[in-house]
Amino acid sequence: MPIPAGSVFPALPVIHADLGGTAPASAAVASLRSINGNLVDYDAALEVTNASGGTVNVAVIDPGRTPAGNPGDQPPVAVPNGTTMWIKLTQAMVDRATNTITVAFDPTPGVTAQVIY
Repeated sequence: MPIPAGSVFPALPVIHADLGGTAPASAAVASLRSINGNLVDYDAALEVTNASGGTVNVAVIDPGRTPAGNPGDQPPVAVPNGTTMWIKLTQAMVDRATNTITVAFDPTPGVTAQVIY
């Protein structure tokens, strides 16, 4: 289909090579981590890096108040040693009473995590 004569197009955005600031950094994890439930609206993911020497299990704790209505903990995601894995955060994981997603890590030494959105 041809573009009609006289069509007006919006200006292209300017892309800046460097806006300053720093990239987010992973932090060592405790046994539990609470994540703000509002971040799922921004396609958030939990990035887990495992340097523990063994597999680490990452589980979303579901007290039965999420939209999924699960009665307890979900099956954990196994993150092998020496790898980084992304776990997509969804509305079904958000505890509606606290507006948080609670994540458990087992074991924790050598494991870092950050939320990317």
